[in-house]
Amino acid sequence: MKLLGDLPPYDLTYSDVFMVPSRSSVTSRLDVDLTTPDGVGTTIPLVVANMTAVSGRRMAETAARRGAIAILPQDIPTHAVTETIDYVKRAHPIYETPVTVLADAPVASAVALLGKRAHKAAMVVDADGKAVGVVTESDLREVDRFATIGQVMTTDLFTVTADTDLDSVFDDLAKHHLGMAPVLEDGVLQGVLTRKGILRSAIYRPAVDTEGRLRIGAAIGINGDIAAKADAMLAAGADVLVVDTAHGHQDKMLDALALVKAARDQHESTTGRRIPIAAGNVVTADGARDLASAGADIIKVGVGPGAMCTTRMMTGVGRPQFSAVLECASAATELGAHVWADGGVKYPRDVALALAAGAGSVMIGSWFAGTWESPGDLNRDASGRYYKESFGMASARAVSNRTQGRSGFERARLALFEEGISSSKMYLDPARPGVEDLIDSIIAGVRSSFTYAGARNIGEFRERATVGVQSASGYDEGRPRETSWS
Repeated sequence: MKLLGDLPPYDLTYSDVFMVPSRSSVTSRLDVDLTTPDGVGTTIPLVVANMTAVSGRRMAETAARRGAIAILPQDIPTHAVTETIDYVKRAHPIYETPVTVLADAPVASAVALLGKRAHKAAMVVDADGKAVGVVTESDLREVDRFATIGQVMTTDLFTVTADTDLDSVFDDLAKHHLGMAPVLEDGVLQGVLTRKGILRSAIYRPAVDTEGRLRIGAAIGINGDIAAKADAMLAAGADVLVVDTAHGHQDKMLDALALVKAARDQHESTTGRRIPIAAGNVVTADGARDLASAGADIIKVGVGPGAMCTTRMMTGVGRPQFSAVLECASAATELGAHVWADGGVKYPRDVALALAAGAGSVMIGSWFAGTWESPGDLNRDASGRYYKESFGMASARAVSNRTQGRSGFERARLALFEEGISSSKMYLDPARPGVEDLIDSIIAGVRSSFTYAGARNIGEFRERATVGVQSASGYDEGRPRETSWS
């Protein structure tokens, strides 16, 4: 990264900096390759943060289908993580996994499920998995909740087979004014195709492993039987292990990292499959070097910038994120490691600036919490707006979930030291209610940033991006106005 002038004697957030355009021969956003350099196998530089209110199976498969990867939280039971990894690995890399219901199920069961998918429809199947109808949100309006799905479903299905050309499917859907088509093989439902999904499949490349299955990661804490959990995650098929704790620059982290590395190396010796290890969080060059020297392939950078995190206000500890990424990326590169910028992004520009500072990928948490695909229950406020609840991973709520196996005294004592918001409403943006909608917005902005820098890939962008420091009024000048001045 090039600097426009000198860095000031204080640290910087993403809002404190800007990028200037350079001479460019990159004429189209689609000429930009966003494949990440960190060895994880993602084709766009986005990682869904390992937060219970954000990262689950539907989020994981949807993000991976568009080239990102989700990290499952550490406080999910091992059997649930294994089941989730298996679910994602079985998901089709192109077809969307439909919500399915039986014809004799009550309408109420479909109402509870439709909010999990952006296309707001459910396929009706029989006991053998064969499609017999479709039910949409509009079909369920003002219908008795104890009526059966079979009474309200549409049985006149427009279906396609797996060998049908996607362009043709799109044209047929548009011609018949349909939003989606089930994909059948011998009558058995394989998935669904939507018009927007077909368009996205032409823009994004899914993040898949060597067997063509969608990628997914899993987080491991620094307490408990770390080696056993690492073995379980590796056996389940996790594509990246994340050794995660709020204060990553501590001896206990280094001990845990050694155990995970030993498990990974043993797994590699028997399978030939090398799984990257990410570890954090840190915000200094020394922290990045220590984790890289201990075996981390990826350093997770960020203390306190997240929307749900109260660490800086509670403890005074943390660091402005742009400076933290810049310093840690430089140190990690010296040792052949990479950096994930974890937290603090609110706009696509922030993702681009993190990449300019040297990040290989950017982790996003709360921004993705308010989407159809996040694990939380869909709620409405008094005005009718949809929202989901989010909470910090060091909050009382998260600590309670994570310590369920401990004695009442231990749980009560740990609850005294929580940091983070236990409940926050994350509203769904009516214009971008799905995680794919947000990914579209982010990646469009990042691709455009690359064209301004004259960069065709992340490595070139890191070299060519020219960044300067701005005042608060300079940042405000660049913000759009939704209303007039008068």
